[in-house]
Amino acid sequence: MKLEKAASQLEALGNPTRLQLYRTLVRAGDEGLAVGSIQDRLTIPASTLSHHLKRLVDTGLVTQERQATTLICRAHYPGMQQLIGYLADECCADGTCPPVGRIASA
Repeated sequence: MKLEKAASQLEALGNPTRLQLYRTLVRAGDEGLAVGSIQDRLTIPASTLSHHLKRLVDTGLVTQERQATTLICRAHYPGMQQLIGYLADECCADGTCPPVGRIASA
Protein backbone atom coordinates (compact mmCIF):
# COMPACT_ATOMS: atom_id res chain seq x y z
CA MET A 1 0.00 0.00 0.00
CA LYS A 2 1.25 3.47 -0.82
CA LEU A 3 1.57 6.21 1.75
CA GLU A 4 -0.92 8.44 -0.10
CA LYS A 5 -3.65 5.78 -0.10
CA ALA A 6 -3.16 5.01 3.59
CA ALA A 7 -3.25 8.72 4.40
CA SER A 8 -6.46 9.16 2.39
CA GLN A 9 -8.14 6.25 4.16
CA LEU A 10 -7.04 7.43 7.59
CA GLU A 11 -8.23 10.93 6.78
CA ALA A 12 -11.63 9.55 5.77
CA LEU A 13 -11.86 7.60 9.02
CA GLY A 14 -10.80 10.69 10.97
CA ASN A 15 -14.31 12.09 10.70
CA PRO A 16 -16.48 10.89 13.63
CA THR A 17 -19.56 10.27 11.46
CA ARG A 18 -17.59 8.30 8.85
CA LEU A 19 -15.83 6.30 11.54
CA GLN A 20 -19.17 5.41 13.13
CA LEU A 21 -20.56 4.54 9.69
CA TYR A 22 -17.56 2.37 8.86
CA ARG A 23 -17.67 0.54 12.18
CA THR A 24 -21.38 -0.11 11.62
CA LEU A 25 -20.61 -1.70 8.26
CA VAL A 26 -17.70 -3.72 9.68
CA ARG A 27 -20.06 -5.09 12.35
CA ALA A 28 -22.65 -5.97 9.69
CA GLY A 29 -20.36 -8.54 8.11
CA ASP A 30 -20.39 -9.66 4.50
CA GLU A 31 -24.17 -9.25 4.27
CA GLY A 32 -23.74 -5.49 4.51
CA LEU A 33 -26.58 -3.09 5.13
CA ALA A 34 -29.09 -1.30 2.98
CA VAL A 35 -28.68 2.47 2.93
CA GLY A 36 -32.06 2.88 4.63
CA SER A 37 -31.00 0.60 7.48
CA ILE A 38 -27.78 2.55 7.93
CA GLN A 39 -29.73 5.79 8.01
CA ASP A 40 -32.09 4.38 10.65
CA ARG A 41 -29.20 3.17 12.80
CA LEU A 42 -27.18 6.37 12.61
CA THR A 43 -30.15 8.77 12.52
CA ILE A 44 -28.55 11.12 10.02
CA PRO A 45 -30.13 12.81 6.99
CA ALA A 46 -29.95 10.94 3.67
CA SER A 47 -27.83 13.65 2.03
CA THR A 48 -25.30 13.54 4.88
CA LEU A 49 -25.14 9.75 4.72
CA SER A 50 -24.66 9.86 0.96
CA HIS A 51 -21.79 12.34 1.32
CA HIS A 52 -19.99 10.21 3.91
CA LEU A 53 -20.58 6.95 2.03
CA LYS A 54 -19.12 8.46 -1.13
CA ARG A 55 -15.94 9.37 0.72
CA LEU A 56 -15.57 5.84 2.10
CA VAL A 57 -16.27 4.30 -1.33
CA ASP A 58 -13.78 6.65 -3.01
CA THR A 59 -11.02 5.62 -0.60
CA GLY A 60 -11.68 1.89 -1.09
CA LEU A 61 -12.99 1.18 2.39
CA VAL A 62 -16.62 0.52 1.38
CA THR A 63 -18.26 -1.15 -1.60
CA GLN A 64 -21.81 -0.77 -2.84
CA GLU A 65 -24.04 -3.16 -4.75
CA ARG A 66 -27.43 -2.43 -6.21
CA GLN A 67 -30.02 -5.15 -5.61
CA ALA A 68 -33.15 -4.10 -7.51
CA THR A 69 -34.06 -0.77 -5.86
CA THR A 70 -31.93 -1.30 -2.75
CA LEU A 71 -28.33 -0.13 -2.41
CA ILE A 72 -26.33 -2.50 -0.19
CA CYS A 73 -23.17 -1.14 1.42
CA ARG A 74 -20.38 -3.35 2.74
CA ALA A 75 -17.07 -2.79 4.44
CA HIS A 76 -14.34 -3.71 1.97
CA TYR A 77 -12.47 -6.12 4.24
CA PRO A 78 -9.42 -6.53 1.97
CA GLY A 79 -8.99 -2.74 2.03
CA MET A 80 -9.30 -2.72 5.80
CA GLN A 81 -6.73 -5.51 6.14
CA GLN A 82 -4.33 -3.66 3.82
CA LEU A 83 -4.60 -0.53 5.94
CA ILE A 84 -4.11 -2.44 9.19
CA GLY A 85 -1.16 -4.28 7.64
CA TYR A 86 0.36 -1.02 6.44
CA LEU A 87 0.14 0.44 9.93
CA ALA A 88 1.70 -2.64 11.55
CA ASP A 89 4.16 -3.71 8.83
CA GLU A 90 7.22 -2.11 10.31
CA CYS A 91 6.23 -2.25 13.94
CA CYS A 92 9.38 -1.97 16.05
CA ALA A 93 11.58 -2.35 12.92
CA ASP A 94 14.11 0.08 14.37
CA GLY A 95 13.79 -0.98 17.99
CA THR A 96 12.34 -3.43 20.45
CA CYS A 97 8.60 -3.70 20.85
CA PRO A 98 7.32 -2.91 24.33
CA PRO A 99 5.90 -5.78 26.41
CA VAL A 100 2.18 -6.29 25.86
CA GLY A 101 1.37 -4.88 29.30
CA ARG A 102 3.02 -1.55 28.41
CA ILE A 103 0.94 -0.93 25.29
CA ALA A 104 -1.65 1.69 26.18
CA SER A 105 -5.23 0.88 25.35
CA ALA A 106 -7.90 3.43 24.54
